[in-house]
This record gives sequence, structure tokens and C-alpha cells, in this order.
Amino acid sequence: MTNAQRNWFGQPRGLTILFLTEMWEQFSYFGMRALLVYYMTEQLLIGQEKSSLIYGAYTSTAFFTPIIGGVISDRWLGKRRAVILGGSIMAAGHFMMTFVPLFYVALATIAIGNGLFLPSLPSQINDLYAPDDPRRTWAYNVYYVGINIGAFLAPLVCGTLGEIYGWHWGFGAAGVGMLAGVVIYAWGGKYLPEQGRRSMLPHAAERESVQAASASGTGFRHGRSTVLLLLGIGLSVTVFRAAYEQIGNTVALWADVGVDRSTALFEIPMTWFQSLNPLVVFLGTPLLLAYWKRRAASRRESSSMQKMASGALIVAAAYLLLALAASLAGGGRASWLWLTAYFVVFTVGELHILPVGLGVFARLAPPTLGATTIASWFLAIFTGSLTAGFVGTLWSRMSHAQFFAVLAGIATLSAVLLILLDPATRRIEGEAAAALRVVGGEPVA
Repeated sequence: MTNAQRNWFGQPRGLTILFLTEMWEQFSYFGMRALLVYYMTEQLLIGQEKSSLIYGAYTSTAFFTPIIGGVISDRWLGKRRAVILGGSIMAAGHFMMTFVPLFYVALATIAIGNGLFLPSLPSQINDLYAPDDPRRTWAYNVYYVGINIGAFLAPLVCGTLGEIYGWHWGFGAAGVGMLAGVVIYAWGGKYLPEQGRRSMLPHAAERESVQAASASGTGFRHGRSTVLLLLGIGLSVTVFRAAYEQIGNTVALWADVGVDRSTALFEIPMTWFQSLNPLVVFLGTPLLLAYWKRRAASRRESSSMQKMASGALIVAAAYLLLALAASLAGGGRASWLWLTAYFVVFTVGELHILPVGLGVFARLAPPTLGATTIASWFLAIFTGSLTAGFVGTLWSRMSHAQFFAVLAGIATLSAVLLILLDPATRRIEGEAAAALRVVGGEPVA
């Protein structure tokens, strides 16, 4: 048994390496993001509308560059080199954030590094499993926990340093976190499958399945319909992200100006609320997976699109909570308990849509274009984040209650779009699963 095949905690050791690398990358990303809007409005004295546009432009660009980076990774660098180079560039960008004159250069540098790093890391998950390994279905939810451990720690560490000791201490801590991720990945390379400059099929069974599909003529039809389906899902996720991305933008501003953060002992730092989202993720994920497994065992498991649509509706309910809180508060401040409830409900919805959507894109990816297909998932995040920046400019033009109600409507629209895609998704996912089972006429799973 090779290093890449040995298990830790019931999963391949390589998943732990990818998990920890992504954890530290997310620590750096969310650490900087927790401070970004406050830094612009309070330190750089940039107006709210312009800050919202800058925030949207940065987050969208950070998810656009992976489209190019995924192609570079698949065709030239290889996934390992792309991860190490991209992570090193991002670390440099975070350290640049400690210098005011380099603000815009730093944002661009982080976005460029992210382009190489982001599609190349999660696209290695499938390489760790055989096609018939049942653990592959749940691997992305496990990986998503790693993402959110880093996101949980980031506001507590980087946010606290930034608020209390100075913004630049927080940005510097984010850079240190990114370096830690690069070191862990480089050390743990022995537990990952070998990668050449071009993505290679990890298993002969998958290679033969693709050849069989091509010979039968189903490969082209399946490929074209799959592309159309992924475009449809991407459009739906774009709409969803317009509401989702307000969590680090206008919701963060409301935590500062519209929420009473005082307790009997101390006033809660505004950045701490950003940790509630990832906290609920890694506490709630095991419960949600156990629930889904029970439903699957009883043959009542929801389809991918049903899960995602449910998630969008739950997020809509979270924004309705904020609309109600802002309305009841009138011109005053709402209790911090309302914001806490929002983060809990919001995160339950997120667990239904984002890791599930990432898994759909990974499962339907052509075997030699894993990073590129994952990058196309981030294209939806790019367009959604850019749209969120423009939606955020409405914050100063209407009441807080009205604004949150608009966000609830946007999330509901995305749920409708996802439900409309359910029949096509069931059919294409079924075809993809059947193709993997066909090896010389024999089932492999």
C-alpha cells in the first residue's frame, strides 16, 4: 500500500494534507476579509458605496483568476507546482497589506496567487479514491470542514489583532497563516498521488470508461449536455452569491452600526461574529452528513439540486430574520442575539448548497480537466461576488429592513432556478455514474 493510499481517520492520508493546507489558506483569506471593509471605511476613509464596490471587485477577481489558473495548472505547471507557487504569491500579497501605499497592489497579488492555488487543491481530492470508493461522495463535505476551521480561527486571531493592536498586525497574521499552509502541503506531498504537468487519469477504470463512452458515441452528447447543465447551475449560484457574499460586506457593516454588541462582561468585537459561520459549519456538518446517510439508507435521499435549493431557501429565511430584527429595532440597535441566530440559520443553508455544488462540478468533470472544471465553479463565485458588490451599494439607499428583505428575495430566486434544473441534473449524474461502472462490460461498483 502506497503513502497516498494509507488511511488517517478512515480517509486517505492525502485528504488530511489537503484539509490542513486549505485550512490555513482560508485562515489567511478570511482573516484579511474580516478586516477589509472596516479597514477601508475607518482607516482609509473610503465611502461605503465605493468600499462595497472595491470589496466586490476584489472577491470576484479572486474567483476569476482560478479560471486561468486552472488551465495553467492542467496544461503546464501541474497541480502541485501550482499550489506551492500560488500559495507563496498569496502570502506575499498578505504581507503587502501591512503597507498602506501597497493596498491595491496587495489585493491584486492575492487574487493572482489565488488563481493558481484555488482550483489546483480541491481538484486533487478525486485522485485519492478509486471510482468505486463510497468515501468519495462525502470527501468534499469533510474537506469543507477544513475550510471552515480556518475561517473560524481567522476573525478571532486576525480580527482581534487588527481591532485591538492595529490593522497591519491582523494582515501580517494572515500572511503567516498562508505560509503555514504552503509548508504543510510541501511536506505532505508524499501522501498525494503523483501529478505530471498535465492532469492524468488516476485509475485505469476511469480511463477505460471514457474510452467506452467515446466508442459508443455517448461521450459527446453527455459532454455537451453536461456543459449546459453546469452553466445553468453556475447562473443559479451567481444569483445566490449576490445575497451570500453580503456576509462580509453589508452584514459586517450592520454588526458595527445596527447591533448592540454589549454583554454583561464585555462588548463583543465586531469581527468575532464572522467566526460563527465556520463554527456552525464544522459543528453541524457531522450531524447533516449523518442525516443524509440515514435518508440514503432508507432510499429517501434528496437529489443534489433539491439540497441546493433547500439551502438557498434557508439562507433567504436567515435574511428575513435580519429584516425583522432591523424593523423591530427601528432607529436603534438590535440585540446581538438576532445576529447570532442569523449566522446559525445562514450556515445551515450554506451547508446544503456550496459543498454540494462543488461536489457536482467535481463529479461531472472530464478526467483530464479536473482543475479547469473546478475553476468553472469559481467562475460562478466570480460573477456572484461582482454582483454582490453592486447589490451592496443599495445599503445606503434604503432602510436596513428593506435591504435584508431584498436579499431574501434574491436567495429565493436562486432556489427556484435550482429546482428547475433538478430533472436534467438527475439524468446527467446518473449517466456519469453509469459510465464509471462500465469497464469492458463489467460493473466496477
